[in-house]
Amino acid sequence: MTDVLRDIITRNRAGERAAIVSVCSAQPDVLRASIAMAERLDRQIVVEATSNQVNQEGGYTGITPSEFIGYVHGLAETAGADRARITFGGDHLGPQAWRALDADAAMAKADVLVRDYVAAGFGKIHLDCSEGCAGDPAQLGDDITAERSARLARMCCDAGDDLLFVVGTEVPPPGGARMDEHGDIPPTHPADARATLAAHDAAFGDMAGLIGGLVVQPGVEFSPTAVHAMPLDRDPGLLDALRDHPQVCLEAHSTDYQDPAVFPRLADLGFAFQKVGPALTFAYREALYALDQLRDPACTLKSTMESVMLANPSQWQGHYSGDGTALYQQRHFGLADRIRYYWPHKDAQAAVTDLLASFKDTIPDDALNRVFNGPVLERAEALNGSQVQRLIDAQIEIALDPYFFEDTP
Repeated sequence: MTDVLRDIITRNRAGERAAIVSVCSAQPDVLRASIAMAERLDRQIVVEATSNQVNQEGGYTGITPSEFIGYVHGLAETAGADRARITFGGDHLGPQAWRALDADAAMAKADVLVRDYVAAGFGKIHLDCSEGCAGDPAQLGDDITAERSARLARMCCDAGDDLLFVVGTEVPPPGGARMDEHGDIPPTHPADARATLAAHDAAFGDMAGLIGGLVVQPGVEFSPTAVHAMPLDRDPGLLDALRDHPQVCLEAHSTDYQDPAVFPRLADLGFAFQKVGPALTFAYREALYALDQLRDPACTLKSTMESVMLANPSQWQGHYSGDGTALYQQRHFGLADRIRYYWPHKDAQAAVTDLLASFKDTIPDDALNRVFNGPVLERAEALNGSQVQRLIDAQIEIALDPYFFEDTP
C-alpha cells in the first residue's frame, strides 16, 4: 500500500511535478465522489481519518479505525472503484483527543489509537504529538514531540510493517491562520524544518527510514472568512531541509480553496502530499443549499441546520467570532466549514433525506441555472446517478479538480 506513496516521493524528489491528494473527510458523498473521480481519471488517492473523527472510542463519527476502512471500501464498491486505488492515512494521530488528561494517561490512549489504526490497515501515519496535555505547555518543542512520536511509531511497528510515517510540529490549527504583522502567512524556516527532522531521526533510531513526510507551512492557509493565497513566485527553500533525506517529501495541510495554479507549484517545491478537507464538505453544503433553495424559498434544510447548530454549539463556538449576523454567516458559509460536524446528526440526516426525496421529477434547466453555475451543470451531465446526486457529485468534483493536475510541467 505505501509503495504508491514512495513512488510519488521518488518521482517528486527527482524533479517531477508529482503529488498525491489526501482527502481528509468522513462525509460519505465527499468520499464516494472523490473515489469515483480518482477511478475515472485512473489516479491514486489517499483517504485520511483524524484522531478526533475516528478512534477506539468512536470519535465524533462514532466509528472505529477498522469500521472506517470497511465503510470506505463499501463506498468504493458503490462507486465501482478498485480498492487498490485507495491508500488509507491517519491524520494527527497522538494524544490530541485526550489532551485534558495528563501526558501519561493521554499517551496510553494514543498507544491504543495508533495500534488500532495500523491493525485496521492504515499505512500513512501522521504522528502529531506537538500539543501539550494537562500540565504541559500548550505547544511542545521538537525534543518532547519527537520522543512521544517515536514511542507511538514503535507501537505502530509492533502492529504492522507496511508503514510510512509523516512527522512535523508545525501543523496549522484546523481552519485557523497564523499570520504575521503584515497579514501574510510566513512559511516554515528551512532551519526549523531541518531541526524537526533531525530530532525525529534521532528519536526514531532504527525506524527513521520509515519517515516519508514532513509537515511544514508553505504559506497557504484559510480562516473562517478569507483565503490566504500562496504567492506563486515565492520559494521558501524548504527542500533544502530534506537534502540528506531523499526518501522524504513535504506535506501541506490547509491547502483548501487555493487557486488551481498553487497545487502544481507546491509539487515543484517538494510538496508531494497535498491535503484537502473542508473545501470538499463546503462544496457538498453548497449543492444541498442550492437544492434547498430550489425546493422551498424558505430554505427548510438551512433552517434545520441552524437549529441543530444552535442546540449543539460546541463544534463552532470558539472557532467563529463577531456579532449575531457574522456568526450566522460563518455557521452556514464559513470557509472553516464547521457545519460539517453536524451532517451526521439525526435531524440533519432526516432533513437531507427529505430534501433529496422531494425531487421526483427532472429539474428544468431554467431553475438549475438560477442556483448552479455552468461548470457544475456541465460536469453533472457527464456523471451517473439521479439528477440531484449528479449535481452534488459535480459540485464536489469541481472543488477537487485542481488536485488532479497533470504530472508534466
